[in-house]
Amino acid sequence: MSKTLAAAPPQSWMGRHWQKLVAAAIWLTLVGSFLGYSVVTGSTPTETLRDLVDLLRTPFGPLLYILIYTLRPLAFFSAVIVTLLGGAIWGPLWGTVFVVIGSNLSASLAYGFGRVFGQGILPEGGKDATGGIVGRYAERLRKNAFTTVLIMRLIFLPYDLVNYLSGFLRVPFRPFILASILGSLPGTLTFVLAGASLDIDDIFAGRFSISAINPWTLVLSVVLFVAGLVIARLLRQKEQA
Repeated sequence: MSKTLAAAPPQSWMGRHWQKLVAAAIWLTLVGSFLGYSVVTGSTPTETLRDLVDLLRTPFGPLLYILIYTLRPLAFFSAVIVTLLGGAIWGPLWGTVFVVIGSNLSASLAYGFGRVFGQGILPEGGKDATGGIVGRYAERLRKNAFTTVLIMRLIFLPYDLVNYLSGFLRVPFRPFILASILGSLPGTLTFVLAGASLDIDDIFAGRFSISAINPWTLVLSVVLFVAGLVIARLLRQKEQA
């Protein structure tokens, strides 16, 4: 008598919509706080943003920045913007340190949420069962998590897509986070240096011009961007050999 696989139990409403609810709650809190501060202090939106940057420049600012970076994926907020901001505020050295800490904590958080709440979202079977980017990488992640995550980071696939997908597929955490740390370095340095090439005070003062951009940091960021793509291509060729 042949055995049939039991169908996966349907997900609850909360299981299907938890991330949307969390994102909505975070955005309502942020927008409410922003508008409330502006009304109480009589500040314009630009002045409120400048006050936030000044807060990040205080001794407690890096901890607040890392917290924001860690919670960022739950609100679907762009990692690129937060990384550029880190470079613009603290420069190449400390900007990189704070971004590396924050980005890997955010990766761990998104991975954990995907692992806990994502069971049953992706069917077994890899490319034939799913389409697009997910279809191309799902089965590879199951078979070789470290190399696949490393390549996905180096070719600058959406940061949170990699995090949640790895959690959904329940890939081992150790190769995931190690590949994330190594594979994200070129992208981290690229955008931190791009942010460091800008003078955020001039931007707020309305004095920004192309000539104010530091050309050396900008050129180095482009070189690192290209280098990451080249390394990823070499790894893919080696993997297929």
